[in-house]
Amino acid sequence: MVVVLPIFAGSFIFFLPHRGNKIMRGYTILICAVELLLITYAFYYHFQLDDPLMQLTEDYKWINFFDFYWRLGIDGLSIGPILLTGFITTLATLAARPVTRDSRLFHFLMLAMYSGQIGSFSSRDLLLFFIMWELELIPVYLLLSVWGGKKRLYSATKFILYTAGSSVFLLMGVLGIGLYGSNEPTLNFETSANQSYPVALEIILYIGFLIAFAVKSPIIPLHTWLPDTHGEAHYSTCMLLAGILLKMGAYGLVRINMELLPRAHSLFAPWLIIVGTIQIIYAASASPGQRNLKKRIAYSSISHMGFIIIGIGSISDMGLNGAILQIISHGFIGAALFFLAGTSFDRIRLVYLDEMGGMAIPVPKIFTTFSILSMASLALPGMSGFVAELIVFLGLITSQKFFLITKILITFVMAIGMILTPIYSLSMLRQMFYGYKFFNAPNSYFFDSGPRELFVSISILLPVIGIGIYPDFVFSLSVDKVEDIISIYFYR
Repeated sequence: MVVVLPIFAGSFIFFLPHRGNKIMRGYTILICAVELLLITYAFYYHFQLDDPLMQLTEDYKWINFFDFYWRLGIDGLSIGPILLTGFITTLATLAARPVTRDSRLFHFLMLAMYSGQIGSFSSRDLLLFFIMWELELIPVYLLLSVWGGKKRLYSATKFILYTAGSSVFLLMGVLGIGLYGSNEPTLNFETSANQSYPVALEIILYIGFLIAFAVKSPIIPLHTWLPDTHGEAHYSTCMLLAGILLKMGAYGLVRINMELLPRAHSLFAPWLIIVGTIQIIYAASASPGQRNLKKRIAYSSISHMGFIIIGIGSISDMGLNGAILQIISHGFIGAALFFLAGTSFDRIRLVYLDEMGGMAIPVPKIFTTFSILSMASLALPGMSGFVAELIVFLGLITSQKFFLITKILITFVMAIGMILTPIYSLSMLRQMFYGYKFFNAPNSYFFDSGPRELFVSISILLPVIGIGIYPDFVFSLSVDKVEDIISIYFYR
């Protein structure tokens, strides 16, 4: 019901009377809130925290011809991203009030994305995972190419080429796993997880899946669609992109590459860690050179995804837990930063940082929230980013897979990346809010953020600080499942 409800109810938007956007907007926010309540209810009453296996499973025969089942289920790994999806999508529809052009289509696409995201986080069938992955992709393309900025068609085409090209590799990997060693396809996650493949085939499948997920959760050198896309998209689309789409790639890495292909993963893990460190340094040093505000935030989010890759590559309990925590924490922080960038864009209609300045005096509330969330992004202790990155560090150092000297070297390089992060965050703040460059525009009087925008900012800020103070909540979701995954690597 959680998966089908948004897209089913969203298709009724086209039958609503077309009198302004108020009805559509209220209807969409209502559906998102109902969905969030459903997710929370299922999580609160029906989800056992200490059970590492799949729960709340559904198993319906869908297509008889080739054993295609509608298999859904959640476990400790996917409940975090699902809750994050519900939260961020509700806030993004609330943030999308200024959209007036074709608003029925806009809100329908938001709800369709909602279905695709939750479906891909909760599917237990490889082909169903692929279908949901693709369902997620078309609304983003339309949202980009209709409501984007000036170069929106270029960035939308780039996005669709990258992601559709990568999902070809995903489909090949899915079919390879499904068709290996039997005449009729087995697409179930559980049976595939217990099957062993020849090492060469496993490496080939692993490379295919790795390319698909490396485009989605941008791993260098396949990241170049991300700054363009984020620089042009409308900011509510940006919230969904930064908060959830990037996390689908990381989730796929853990769910498919780690669980289904363990031997290949233990071969590829050192390379993943090296690529992750390169990515942290590269994105953190490419970020200050961006003139566009959203592109700068996009590079910062690429840099933060490096920690997730390192946590996945360090095959240790702590590292994987830290990666999952970083998935959730960056989902909140990235979405909030893009939202604040979008609201300040609505105020001043300027994109480039060197034209801004002196915004702290006219818009003090935006300034305050932006400062706090930038601090959260540069991993200030007491915020969720700090806990996640610290635990990834600890997981890398306690990992039993690598020699001590390599671990020390990699940690040293990562620490350089941690020093580069405050540089671009704080210079972004300085260029936007401080200084004397007041606007000599005719409409020199700005409204500060109203109650709606304050509500969105604060409701993203509270979980960030909450996870930073008490991270055990997120760990209690994932810790049993993580032990289950890691035990594959040491007892086979």
